[in-house]
Amino acid sequence: MIKKYRLLTALITALTLLPGLLFGQRSKVSSDMPASGSVSVIIQYKTAPTVISGLNILGLGGLLNQLLSSLNALVAVIDASAVDQITADPNVVYISPDRSLSGMLEYANPTVNANIALQHGFDGSGIGIALIDSGVTVDADLNAEGLLGLLGLQSRVVYNQSFVTGQNAQDQYGHGTHVAGILAGDADLSSGPQYIHTFRGIAPNAQIVNLRVLDANGNGSDSAVISAIEQAVALKSQYNIRVINLSLGRPVYESFQQDPLCRAVEYAWKNGIAVVVAAGNFGRDNTSGNNGYGTILSPANDPSVITVGAMKDEQTVTRSDDRIASYSSKGPSALDHIVKPDIVAPGNHIISIAQPSSTLYSEARAAGVLTPVSYYWPGMGGNSTQYLALNGTSMAAPMVSAAAALLVQQDSTLTPDQIKARLMLTASKSFPIASVATDPVTGATYTSYYDIFTIGAGYLDVWAALNDTHQASGSAASPTAVMNSSTGTVSLADTNALYSTGQTTVWGSSNDYSLTTVWGSSVLVSDAPGATSSGSTTVWGSTTVWGSTTVWGSTTVWGSTTVWGSTTVWGSTTVWGSGGLLLGEN
Repeated sequence: MIKKYRLLTALITALTLLPGLLFGQRSKVSSDMPASGSVSVIIQYKTAPTVISGLNILGLGGLLNQLLSSLNALVAVIDASAVDQITADPNVVYISPDRSLSGMLEYANPTVNANIALQHGFDGSGIGIALIDSGVTVDADLNAEGLLGLLGLQSRVVYNQSFVTGQNAQDQYGHGTHVAGILAGDADLSSGPQYIHTFRGIAPNAQIVNLRVLDANGNGSDSAVISAIEQAVALKSQYNIRVINLSLGRPVYESFQQDPLCRAVEYAWKNGIAVVVAAGNFGRDNTSGNNGYGTILSPANDPSVITVGAMKDEQTVTRSDDRIASYSSKGPSALDHIVKPDIVAPGNHIISIAQPSSTLYSEARAAGVLTPVSYYWPGMGGNSTQYLALNGTSMAAPMVSAAAALLVQQDSTLTPDQIKARLMLTASKSFPIASVATDPVTGATYTSYYDIFTIGAGYLDVWAALNDTHQASGSAASPTAVMNSSTGTVSLADTNALYSTGQTTVWGSSNDYSLTTVWGSSVLVSDAPGATSSGSTTVWGSTTVWGSTTVWGSTTVWGSTTVWGSTTVWGSTTVWGSGGLLLGEN
């Protein structure tokens, strides 16, 4: 930091010292350097770049982004036509494009095709994302572009406010900072030729509005969350807030129509802000004999919001081998039986920004699951204090929030309903019938079935969503699952019609948004009287491919009570952050 301030001081005092530039040497330029256009480059020098080196770049209209001291190099954005003038400096050794190396956010980013979106300029620029969580601690990966960001003087966390009594907006829990990195980290601390893994968020130039609601232990209250949602709406115009990320929740105690958290998210939704919510981490819960069904948390149970479940990216960049995380909460929602989740995204072993003085980091240290520095910087020993791997639907939700921000960057006229419909329509729907996961600690195995209440409309595909041109007309409220007690079959119904909201639902209104198009034919069955495989609204029945052995207790999933009994650990004022340190699975 001292060197950065000295560099800034020297630049200010040397503005008149820019020398004349000579014609450069093409032998110093890589063969894949673009011939024209703006390009991010790495400029390597024989000795540490000087004030004059920086001024040369600025004088050519370039933008200084980063100093790579180990390489005596500068990272800058320049016009390709200026390459020869830069190489005229006798201290310049070599100049090359700042190429993409390995996966971003390790494997999760290319798994959902967000890396392709970034290559085409979709980085969240100009879009504000309200992060309602445990706060955000300043990190280099969240700094702005340009010299001020390089020097740590300008952050993309543009607003900070705490709703935790007596506390500032800094992150003591470590959850919010990690989520912020998934949303908008720019990989400043893991970019360059010396790194083998790069941890870049889905929208690496988006702005974060930090609204802290969780304390150092990840706990909070409905009122704090609601106050934060209201503040996000109040700040919408000032920071162009188009998305709210809620990687938090609590059990369902009443219908979404009365639940204050659900009403608050609908308030934001109606004010033009898409709300993305983590589904919960209770997919393994069988205490009520329900095999994890009916464990969607509030406000993820609200039909308006985009509810996100967690996938395992299996540490590859393709989707073909990915599987659902067995801990990902399953629908339908308690009491109202809303079809949830809406979509799934990577959430297992997700590496993002660490907050080393936080509770979660301390828990990870005690559990022996800290990320080694050598994982992304070969030859370096010890545990990383810059990046940490966490698991859960908390990590999956910000991937979808950031994808929503990219859609708004592309088309600012999109409504929250259109964003939701487009993400669900374009989600990948290729899944196995079932998969088995193993708990790395206990060795217990869990079987997951790929039904509508487990994977929703499918697997997030950012690039497919950006290439979709459908304009949904009407509400994208998630449908309701209705059980026929005499036949045992479960079918879909229009939630808006059931609850008399007076809105028209987009689903089924045309072939563009037919049930089989949005959710995929594999989760619809044809055993209902008069139904066909192409038009059936039935999602559960005696011939369902995942079998009748998956338990659907009439007093749990379909009853008038919730799966959260009176003995549950959840207090009436508790808000769930990440459920503590959730260990991943194999």
